Amino acid sequence: MRQTLQDQKPLKVEPVKTVKEEMRVMRPAQPMRPEPVIRVKEEPKPAEPTRLRKPYNVKRMSRQGHFGTTFLCVEKGTGKEYACKSITKRKLLTEDDEDDVRREIEIMHHLSGHQNVISIKGAYEDAVEVHVVMELCTGGELFDRILNMGHYTERKAAELARTIVSVIETCHSLGVMHRDLKPENFLFVNEQEDSPLKTIDFGLSVFFKPGEIFRDVVGSPYYVAPEVLGKRYGPEADVWSAGVIIYILLCGVPPFWGETEQEIFQNVLHGDLDFSSDPWPNISESAKDVVRKMLVRDPIRRLTAHEALCHPWVQDDGMAPDKPLDPAVLSCLT
Repeated sequence: MRQTLQDQKPLKVEPVKTVKEEMRVMRPAQPMRPEPVIRVKEEPKPAEPTRLRKPYNVKRMSRQGHFGTTFLCVEKGTGKEYACKSITKRKLLTEDDEDDVRREIEIMHHLSGHQNVISIKGAYEDAVEVHVVMELCTGGELFDRILNMGHYTERKAAELARTIVSVIETCHSLGVMHRDLKPENFLFVNEQEDSPLKTIDFGLSVFFKPGEIFRDVVGSPYYVAPEVLGKRYGPEADVWSAGVIIYILLCGVPPFWGETEQEIFQNVLHGDLDFSSDPWPNISESAKDVVRKMLVRDPIRRLTAHEALCHPWVQDDGMAPDKPLDPAVLSCLT
């Protein structure tokens, strides 16, 4: 029997740095710009690290990660609340680990201004930790919000898909590859029905040049692209991950699943897409078409983020029908 997401949450694939890449590029030389949807402004970077506790009061913990913890903090001068990701320096064991933190901060500044990318307030440092202060999102994760909806339709799924693909398109146009797109990395700003959806966690993200090949295996099992497992990939891998998320938004289960991490990987590499089991017979052909084209194993034949954004099902006021999805979809997401 097919597992639900409750049965097995996606596991983290730790980066396997098999190549000391010349590929670690801090800034894109000629970033690809396939008619970007939005102009993203550059924010000034903080000049020198400053101690966090001078301008902020740190309150409760909200999220535990591999390298550190995210706290709620309050700016003393304004009373405004922010999220603070505090990264423990003693866990940064190698120069690559330190470079990853620097690059994450640089990428967040580079993407600053996109309405669906979490905004960075500043980066600070003390003797023990590096602190990244950013926009606070209190509206919950993507799937949790869907579960709380009284009315979940295919059109709503298309709206969420449009936001996800728009972020990818802007990232790619600015020479950034996320490399860890999954539902947990999309948060709502607040609990209002019209709350913006924000992309978070650029810890595995990299700058890239057109045609550049990456070889380190990173990501999360259900969402990792086959070419990542083959250790030869580019930004097309982000589109695959988005295709997996959209598949789950429509039917409640991942397209490639398994009892073990290795079984998941084998299905990612060789498994067939299922569009025959419930609820797929009741889902529009247009939805199946875009998912199928985003989950083409050959990255050269896969839709680009810009092409996916232009697909009739994804477009605003497009072909996605405003009819409720099968209630079983919600039960699978729990």
